[in-house]
Amino acid sequence: MALYNFKKIMVVPTSKDFIDITLSKTQRKTPTVVHKHYAIHRIRHFYMRKVKFTQQSYHDRLTQILTDFPKLDDIHPFYADLMNVLYDKDHYKLALGQINIAKNLIDNVAKDYVRLMKYGDSLYRCKQLKRAALGRMCTILKRQKQSLEYLEQVRQHLSRLPSIDPNTRTLLLCGYPNVGKSSFINKVTRADVDVQPYAFTTKSLFVGHMDYKYLRWQVVDTPGILDHPLEERNTIEMQAITALAHLRAAVLYIMDPSEQCGQTLEQQLELFNNIRPLFANKPLLVVANKCDVKKISELSEENQKIFADILAEGIPVIETSTLTEEGVIQVKTEACDKLLAHRVDNKMKGKKVHDVLNRLHLAVPAKRDEKDRPPFIPEGATVRRKAMEVDAPKRRTERDLEMELGDDYVLDLQKYWDLMNQEEKHDIIPEIWEGHNIADYIDPEIMKNLVELEKEEELKEKAGEYDSDEESEDEEMQEIRMLAKQIREKKKLKIVASKDKDVHGPRLPRTAKKVDRKTIEKEMGDLGLDMTDKDDSHYAGQARRSRSVTQKRKREVSAPPISRTRSQSASRPPRDQSGVRDAKMARKAKKMMKHSQKEINREGKKGEADRHVFDLKPKHLFSGKRKSGTNDRR
Repeated sequence: MALYNFKKIMVVPTSKDFIDITLSKTQRKTPTVVHKHYAIHRIRHFYMRKVKFTQQSYHDRLTQILTDFPKLDDIHPFYADLMNVLYDKDHYKLALGQINIAKNLIDNVAKDYVRLMKYGDSLYRCKQLKRAALGRMCTILKRQKQSLEYLEQVRQHLSRLPSIDPNTRTLLLCGYPNVGKSSFINKVTRADVDVQPYAFTTKSLFVGHMDYKYLRWQVVDTPGILDHPLEERNTIEMQAITALAHLRAAVLYIMDPSEQCGQTLEQQLELFNNIRPLFANKPLLVVANKCDVKKISELSEENQKIFADILAEGIPVIETSTLTEEGVIQVKTEACDKLLAHRVDNKMKGKKVHDVLNRLHLAVPAKRDEKDRPPFIPEGATVRRKAMEVDAPKRRTERDLEMELGDDYVLDLQKYWDLMNQEEKHDIIPEIWEGHNIADYIDPEIMKNLVELEKEEELKEKAGEYDSDEESEDEEMQEIRMLAKQIREKKKLKIVASKDKDVHGPRLPRTAKKVDRKTIEKEMGDLGLDMTDKDDSHYAGQARRSRSVTQKRKREVSAPPISRTRSQSASRPPRDQSGVRDAKMARKAKKMMKHSQKEINREGKKGEADRHVFDLKPKHLFSGKRKSGTNDRR
């Protein structure tokens, strides 16, 4: 069963606000100007659109109201009866029915007037039909003033109702006013219900939540009930009766043996017997509260007999005190266990359990005869078991030490480490893997090998094995080393110099530096490349080609650009110059072209409903002597 979230119901506006919102939305969302060149079919469509938009706005908002409010036939009987108690279901259904009728009437009005508008023969006729349609819609909605106001009050009250799940695990508190129901729910849950020393402090249902056996439980605090016929009970009491009738919960009937609530124990027992039919098929627990004031053993014999009779009927009676919290946890545990057992029994009695049990098959061997066949234990297993039973004391585990030492126990993981030197167990050594010191197991003669290695190195140094060979190098190698050293130093200087310059500027010039051919030949010759013999023709041809390309580019830059298509011949003039007599005529043609383009752009920006005024200050209004009166003729 889906639970309604009553807090999400949208606000129901008054009829006046409803009309203002819808008409202003229609004005904002639809075109507002009919131009004089509009044909009659466009005028009809203009006003039809306004009528349809208004109708759709009313329809959507009224449909949302009907959808948001819960239907009494679709929700859980607990909520249906609770709403009947609080709001009277006949009034509630009548209000929603009136809203539904208003929605259908508005749809019909819009449909009729749109049909009439198709035959409108003038702007005036279409406009009057539009006004009549909108007026009738608003009149229909004005008549729903009382229904809308009633539904808004219901919405406000529904949003303040607690969210009760009728199907979950629930503990229900009931009894006379001022017996300690609200104090109990404050102790066992995180709820904060107002507690006062007078009757009917709690006027509606309150819900708190708690955890027990890793499950979530809800505890419902009901208003106090008085002992009189059902017809005479008021709205506050009927809420408790509704909860008792429909919620599948463990009922805690709270009594006050001290009689501080203003009712005697006999009156409390009469109320218990009066509402007992509501406890049918539900776990029941009687809670004798305020035991810090007076216990059951301190009561008179007659009053003790009342509780003895209740116990004789199989109903548990537990003494509690919400002031000292004595017995509160016992009541909570007892009620939760009884409800869990009751829910399991109900599920076992249902039809769904048989569907699950049919899928399970438990194989039980059939008995062959009456002969008793005890289990057989082999003789070898018995011998091994006896051999394992020794008198040596059992090794004490860490759990035994923890139980013995209590708060003084400290878990020591290093005492079982297997080290060569037992005194190093508690040293801070990082090379530990699975309780072993790695250094102890690498090489037992590692120190001896280290001494031998050091002696060997000393002998090598004395023999001159590690002496440098720089003195034995020839002059050529020494010169190369010097050059390399100079190159490294120069490179460092260049890096330092480049950091002082503008970092963001280009590192290389954009145009290559002109170099003479003789200079190139000389440099190439120094490098060992001969450019005078057979390669002469090749490099000369390359130079000639590069010069021709450079000259061609210069000519192209100096000449004026002429736009030609592929099909256009060189002798034909371009289109923007053909047919023009002189330069003056060309300027005039260009001016006319720009003016026409501006007009096209301006017309393109204009929409159907734009209030576009091209000339904000027309001459006939703003020239000459201005007289009294307005200048606006629109």
